[in-house]
Amino acid sequence: MKEKNIMQNMLLEKARLFEQDAEQQISASDRPCFHLSSRVGWMNDPNGFSFFNGQFHLFYQYHPYSNAWGPMHWGHAVTADLLRWDYLPAALAPETAADNRGCFSGSAITVENADGTAAHLLMYTGLVQAGADGAAQTLLQQQCLALGDGLNYRQLEANPVLTQADLPEGYSPLDFRDPKLFRTANGSYYAVIVGRKPDGLGSILLFESADAKAWSFHSVLAENAGQLGKMWECPDLLQMAGNAALLFSVQDNLATDQHTHSGDCTMYYLGKFDEATGDFAPESLH
Repeated sequence: MKEKNIMQNMLLEKARLFEQDAEQQISASDRPCFHLSSRVGWMNDPNGFSFFNGQFHLFYQYHPYSNAWGPMHWGHAVTADLLRWDYLPAALAPETAADNRGCFSGSAITVENADGTAAHLLMYTGLVQAGADGAAQTLLQQQCLALGDGLNYRQLEANPVLTQADLPEGYSPLDFRDPKLFRTANGSYYAVIVGRKPDGLGSILLFESADAKAWSFHSVLAENAGQLGKMWECPDLLQMAGNAALLFSVQDNLATDQHTHSGDCTMYYLGKFDEATGDFAPESLH
Protein backbone atom coordinates (compact mmCIF):
# COMPACT_ATOMS: atom_id res chain seq x y z
CA MET A 1 0.00 0.00 0.00
CA LYS A 2 2.83 2.40 0.80
CA GLU A 3 4.44 1.74 -2.60
CA LYS A 4 1.11 2.45 -4.32
CA ASN A 5 0.76 5.80 -2.52
CA ILE A 6 4.31 6.79 -3.46
CA MET A 7 3.62 6.03 -7.12
CA GLN A 8 0.40 8.01 -7.03
CA ASN A 9 2.20 11.08 -5.69
CA MET A 10 4.91 11.12 -8.36
CA LEU A 11 2.96 12.98 -11.07
CA LEU A 12 1.64 15.56 -8.63
CA GLU A 13 5.10 16.19 -7.21
CA LYS A 14 6.45 16.51 -10.75
CA ALA A 15 3.80 19.11 -11.59
CA ARG A 16 4.45 21.05 -8.39
CA LEU A 17 8.19 21.20 -9.00
CA PHE A 18 7.65 22.25 -12.61
CA GLU A 19 5.24 25.09 -11.81
CA GLN A 20 7.47 26.35 -9.00
CA ASP A 21 10.37 26.65 -11.45
CA ALA A 22 8.45 27.83 -14.52
CA GLU A 23 6.62 30.67 -12.75
CA GLN A 24 9.97 32.40 -12.21
CA GLN A 25 9.91 33.24 -15.92
CA ILE A 26 6.61 35.16 -15.61
CA SER A 27 6.74 38.72 -14.31
CA ALA A 28 3.89 40.30 -12.37
CA SER A 29 3.42 42.82 -15.20
CA ASP A 30 2.63 39.97 -17.58
CA ARG A 31 -0.40 38.93 -15.55
CA PRO A 32 -3.90 40.48 -15.44
CA CYS A 33 -4.44 43.00 -12.65
CA PHE A 34 -7.65 41.46 -11.29
CA HIS A 35 -8.51 38.31 -13.18
CA LEU A 36 -6.89 35.10 -12.03
CA SER A 37 -4.56 33.51 -14.57
CA SER A 38 -2.99 30.08 -14.39
CA ARG A 39 0.15 29.82 -12.32
CA VAL A 40 1.87 28.56 -15.48
CA GLY A 41 0.73 26.85 -18.66
CA TRP A 42 -2.87 26.29 -19.71
CA MET A 43 -6.08 26.85 -17.78
CA ASN A 44 -9.77 26.56 -18.59
CA ASP A 45 -12.87 25.77 -16.48
CA PRO A 46 -12.86 27.20 -12.94
CA ASN A 47 -13.67 24.42 -10.47
CA GLY A 48 -14.37 23.98 -6.78
CA PHE A 49 -14.99 27.62 -5.84
CA SER A 50 -15.56 27.37 -2.09
CA PHE A 51 -14.82 28.91 1.32
CA PHE A 52 -12.66 26.77 3.58
CA ASN A 53 -10.57 27.57 6.68
CA GLY A 54 -10.98 31.32 6.36
CA GLN A 55 -10.13 31.62 2.66
CA PHE A 56 -11.85 31.45 -0.69
CA HIS A 57 -10.45 28.59 -2.76
CA LEU A 58 -10.60 28.40 -6.53
CA PHE A 59 -9.34 25.45 -8.51
CA TYR A 60 -9.14 25.29 -12.30
CA GLN A 61 -8.55 22.91 -15.17
CA TYR A 62 -4.82 23.03 -15.66
CA HIS A 63 -2.06 21.74 -17.92
CA PRO A 64 1.12 23.13 -16.37
CA TYR A 65 3.56 21.88 -19.01
CA SER A 66 2.26 23.84 -22.00
CA ASN A 67 0.01 26.73 -22.97
CA ALA A 68 -2.00 24.22 -25.00
CA TRP A 69 -4.68 21.81 -23.77
CA GLY A 70 -3.26 18.62 -22.29
CA PRO A 71 -3.83 15.98 -19.59
CA MET A 72 -5.92 17.81 -17.02
CA HIS A 73 -4.64 18.61 -13.54
CA TRP A 74 -6.27 20.89 -10.96
CA GLY A 75 -4.54 24.20 -10.36
CA HIS A 76 -5.21 26.00 -7.07
CA ALA A 77 -5.36 29.57 -5.77
CA VAL A 78 -6.73 31.27 -2.65
CA THR A 79 -7.86 34.76 -1.70
CA ALA A 80 -9.24 36.63 1.29
CA ASP A 81 -10.89 39.46 -0.67
CA LEU A 82 -11.62 37.99 -4.15
CA LEU A 83 -9.27 40.57 -5.67
CA ARG A 84 -5.76 39.51 -4.70
CA TRP A 85 -4.92 35.87 -5.30
CA ASP A 86 -2.13 33.67 -4.02
CA TYR A 87 -1.10 30.57 -5.92
CA LEU A 88 -0.93 27.25 -4.12
CA PRO A 89 0.69 24.10 -5.48
CA ALA A 90 -1.32 22.01 -7.95
CA ALA A 91 -4.01 20.06 -6.10
CA LEU A 92 -4.61 17.06 -8.38
CA ALA A 93 -2.73 15.19 -11.07
CA PRO A 94 -4.06 12.34 -13.26
CA GLU A 95 -2.11 9.63 -11.51
CA THR A 96 -4.53 6.98 -10.25
CA ALA A 97 -6.30 4.10 -11.95
CA ALA A 98 -9.56 6.06 -11.67
CA ASP A 99 -8.37 9.26 -13.39
CA ASN A 100 -5.21 8.49 -15.37
CA ARG A 101 -6.46 10.24 -18.51
CA GLY A 102 -7.36 13.44 -16.71
CA CYS A 103 -8.87 15.08 -13.62
CA PHE A 104 -11.73 17.05 -15.12
CA SER A 105 -14.30 19.51 -13.78
CA GLY A 106 -15.93 19.27 -10.38
CA SER A 107 -16.69 21.08 -7.15
CA ALA A 108 -15.71 21.36 -3.47
CA ILE A 109 -17.43 21.51 -0.09
CA THR A 110 -16.48 21.35 3.59
CA VAL A 111 -17.06 18.04 5.39
CA GLU A 112 -16.10 16.67 8.79
CA ASN A 113 -13.35 14.17 9.48
CA ALA A 114 -14.02 11.32 11.89
CA ASP A 115 -12.42 13.38 14.67
CA GLY A 116 -14.72 16.35 14.02
CA THR A 117 -12.15 18.53 12.28
CA ALA A 118 -12.97 20.17 8.97
CA ALA A 119 -11.81 18.71 5.67
CA HIS A 120 -12.06 19.97 2.11
CA LEU A 121 -13.77 17.46 -0.19
CA LEU A 122 -13.30 17.64 -3.97
CA MET A 123 -15.56 15.74 -6.35
CA TYR A 124 -14.35 15.61 -9.94
CA THR A 125 -14.70 13.67 -13.17
CA GLY A 126 -11.91 11.18 -13.78
CA LEU A 127 -11.24 9.92 -17.29
CA VAL A 128 -9.93 6.43 -18.02
CA GLN A 129 -9.32 4.62 -21.26
CA ALA A 130 -11.71 1.73 -21.73
CA GLY A 131 -10.26 0.46 -24.99
CA ALA A 132 -9.25 1.45 -28.49
CA ASP A 133 -10.92 1.07 -31.85
CA GLY A 134 -8.26 1.78 -34.45
CA ALA A 135 -7.03 5.31 -33.87
CA ALA A 136 -10.10 6.28 -31.86
CA GLN A 137 -9.76 5.85 -28.11
CA THR A 138 -12.75 5.26 -25.88
CA LEU A 139 -12.55 7.34 -22.71
CA LEU A 140 -14.98 6.62 -19.91
CA GLN A 141 -16.08 9.40 -17.55
CA GLN A 142 -16.61 8.59 -13.87
CA GLN A 143 -16.80 10.51 -10.61
CA CYS A 144 -13.99 10.59 -8.06
CA LEU A 145 -13.28 12.14 -4.66
CA ALA A 146 -10.24 13.74 -3.07
CA LEU A 147 -9.95 14.85 0.55
CA GLY A 148 -7.59 17.53 1.79
CA ASP A 149 -6.67 20.23 4.27
CA GLY A 150 -6.73 23.21 1.90
CA LEU A 151 -3.19 22.61 0.66
CA ASN A 152 -2.66 18.89 0.08
CA TYR A 153 -5.29 16.52 -1.30
CA ARG A 154 -5.47 12.74 -1.46
CA GLN A 155 -7.49 10.87 -4.06
CA LEU A 156 -9.58 8.26 -2.25
CA GLU A 157 -8.74 4.60 -2.71
CA ALA A 158 -12.48 3.95 -3.13
CA ASN A 159 -12.48 5.88 -6.43
CA PRO A 160 -14.37 5.90 -8.65
CA VAL A 161 -17.44 6.45 -6.49
CA LEU A 162 -19.84 6.72 -9.46
CA THR A 163 -19.47 4.77 -12.71
CA GLN A 164 -21.45 3.55 -15.68
CA ALA A 165 -23.11 1.03 -13.36
CA ASP A 166 -24.77 3.89 -11.45
CA LEU A 167 -26.35 5.51 -14.52
CA PRO A 168 -29.96 5.05 -15.61
CA GLU A 169 -30.42 2.39 -18.26
CA GLY A 170 -29.11 3.42 -21.66
CA TYR A 171 -27.15 6.44 -20.47
CA SER A 172 -23.65 6.79 -21.91
CA PRO A 173 -20.51 6.77 -19.72
CA LEU A 174 -18.78 8.79 -22.45
CA ASP A 175 -20.70 11.91 -21.34
CA PHE A 176 -21.10 11.71 -17.57
CA ARG A 177 -19.35 14.63 -15.92
CA ASP A 178 -19.10 17.92 -14.02
CA PRO A 179 -20.39 17.03 -10.53
CA LYS A 180 -21.66 19.89 -8.36
CA LEU A 181 -21.89 19.00 -4.67
CA PHE A 182 -24.14 20.54 -2.06
CA ARG A 183 -25.29 19.71 1.44
CA THR A 184 -28.94 19.65 2.48
CA ALA A 185 -30.46 21.10 5.64
CA ASN A 186 -30.64 17.63 7.23
CA GLY A 187 -26.92 16.99 6.65
CA SER A 188 -27.14 14.63 3.70
CA TYR A 189 -25.58 15.37 0.33
CA TYR A 190 -26.66 15.75 -3.27
CA ALA A 191 -24.66 16.06 -6.48
CA VAL A 192 -26.00 17.25 -9.82
CA ILE A 193 -24.13 15.70 -12.76
CA VAL A 194 -24.76 15.80 -16.50
CA GLY A 195 -25.48 12.63 -18.43
CA ARG A 196 -26.19 11.66 -22.04
CA LYS A 197 -29.47 9.92 -22.72
CA PRO A 198 -29.91 7.04 -25.17
CA ASP A 199 -31.06 9.57 -27.81
CA GLY A 200 -27.74 11.44 -27.51
CA LEU A 201 -29.22 14.48 -25.78
CA GLY A 202 -28.16 15.87 -22.42
CA SER A 203 -29.84 15.67 -19.05
CA ILE A 204 -29.12 16.60 -15.44
CA LEU A 205 -28.99 13.74 -12.97
CA LEU A 206 -29.29 13.90 -9.19
CA PHE A 207 -27.21 11.59 -6.98
CA GLU A 208 -27.45 11.28 -3.20
CA SER A 209 -25.24 10.31 -0.28
CA ALA A 210 -25.53 10.17 3.50
CA ASP A 211 -21.81 10.75 4.08
CA ALA A 212 -20.54 12.38 0.83
CA LYS A 213 -18.49 9.26 0.07
CA ALA A 214 -20.92 6.47 -0.88
CA TRP A 215 -23.17 7.65 -3.71
CA SER A 216 -26.23 6.38 -5.56
CA PHE A 217 -28.55 7.58 -8.32
CA HIS A 218 -31.66 9.44 -7.17
CA SER A 219 -33.52 10.92 -10.14
CA VAL A 220 -33.46 12.88 -13.39
CA LEU A 221 -33.84 16.59 -12.55
CA ALA A 222 -34.16 17.89 -16.11
CA GLU A 223 -33.69 16.53 -19.60
CA ASN A 224 -33.32 17.85 -23.11
CA ALA A 225 -36.23 16.99 -25.38
CA GLY A 226 -34.35 18.32 -28.40
CA GLN A 227 -35.33 21.96 -28.06
CA LEU A 228 -32.17 23.03 -26.18
CA GLY A 229 -29.16 22.04 -28.25
CA LYS A 230 -27.61 18.63 -27.87
CA MET A 231 -25.33 17.76 -24.94
CA TRP A 232 -25.44 19.77 -21.70
CA GLU A 233 -22.52 20.50 -19.34
CA CYS A 234 -21.56 22.07 -16.01
CA PRO A 235 -24.81 21.96 -14.01
CA ASP A 236 -25.45 23.85 -10.78
CA LEU A 237 -28.41 24.11 -8.44
CA LEU A 238 -28.78 27.32 -6.43
CA GLN A 239 -31.42 27.86 -3.76
CA MET A 240 -32.61 31.15 -2.27
CA ALA A 241 -35.78 32.25 -0.47
CA GLY A 242 -37.71 29.14 -1.40
CA ASN A 243 -36.78 29.31 -5.08
CA ALA A 244 -34.22 27.33 -7.04
CA ALA A 245 -32.21 27.95 -10.21
CA LEU A 246 -30.94 24.96 -12.18
CA LEU A 247 -28.07 26.17 -14.38
CA PHE A 248 -26.45 24.31 -17.27
CA SER A 249 -24.35 24.98 -20.36
CA VAL A 250 -25.91 24.03 -23.70
CA GLN A 251 -23.93 22.79 -26.70
CA ASP A 252 -25.01 23.33 -30.32
CA ASN A 253 -28.13 25.29 -29.54
CA LEU A 254 -30.31 26.61 -32.38
CA ALA A 255 -32.13 29.72 -31.25
CA THR A 256 -35.84 29.79 -32.01
CA ASP A 257 -36.67 33.15 -30.44
CA GLN A 258 -35.04 36.23 -28.96
CA HIS A 259 -34.66 34.61 -25.53
CA THR A 260 -31.85 32.19 -26.43
CA HIS A 261 -28.56 32.25 -28.34
CA SER A 262 -27.39 29.97 -31.10
CA GLY A 263 -24.26 27.94 -30.50
CA ASP A 264 -22.95 27.18 -27.01
CA CYS A 265 -24.52 29.15 -24.17
CA THR A 266 -25.65 28.98 -20.55
CA MET A 267 -29.29 28.69 -19.53
CA TYR A 268 -31.20 28.13 -16.32
CA TYR A 269 -34.57 26.96 -15.13
CA LEU A 270 -36.23 28.82 -12.28
CA GLY A 271 -38.47 26.66 -10.15
CA LYS A 272 -38.88 24.84 -6.86
CA PHE A 273 -36.58 22.20 -5.40
CA ASP A 274 -37.73 19.93 -2.58
CA GLU A 275 -34.68 18.85 -0.58
CA ALA A 276 -36.61 16.12 1.19
CA THR A 277 -37.70 14.37 -2.00
CA GLY A 278 -35.04 15.61 -4.41
CA ASP A 279 -37.71 16.78 -6.86
CA PHE A 280 -37.25 19.87 -9.05
CA ALA A 281 -40.29 21.56 -10.62
CA PRO A 282 -39.23 24.02 -13.34
CA GLU A 283 -41.42 27.08 -13.83
CA SER A 284 -39.56 29.17 -16.43
CA LEU A 285 -36.50 29.00 -18.71
CA HIS A 286 -33.98 31.81 -19.05
